[in-house]
Amino acid sequence: MLFLGLLLAALGGVAVAVFLTVRGLRAVVRRSERSRPGSWLRAVTLLAGAGAVAMYAWGLLHVGFAVMQAEDGGAGSFPLQPCREAGPQVASRVDGYAVSYLPLRFECRLSDGGTYVTSSVPGYVNPVVAALGLITATSGILGSTTARRAHPPVA
Repeated sequence: MLFLGLLLAALGGVAVAVFLTVRGLRAVVRRSERSRPGSWLRAVTLLAGAGAVAMYAWGLLHVGFAVMQAEDGGAGSFPLQPCREAGPQVASRVDGYAVSYLPLRFECRLSDGGTYVTSSVPGYVNPVVAALGLITATSGILGSTTARRAHPPVA
């Protein structure tokens, strides 16, 4: 059931990323948008946000695939497929798994209480999401400040 939730979240993320991309490209192309103060910052905010959401959705697909493999029963289902990369000695002590959403990762729980992170999520996903998220927040704040300065409130 977790797999289905992750898959739906990833599909929702793709839809949001497409929406933000279209809005960002529209902000770049429209002349009426370009003449407004801070419009290029708005476009950067929308496009960087789209990239962050798309990359997070990509990571969710990887976590979903690892969950699907972990929940797959039958012959060869122990130790959990994603947890086998640590070697047979460590993998034989695996008694479950956990999913972390921030940072995005798949963790194998050991019988002695420890955990270790698998390479199910590519190493570039979390840093790219963080960088694009930071760019989104920074350009959003700067764009909002620039727009406010151009049109001060009337008292």
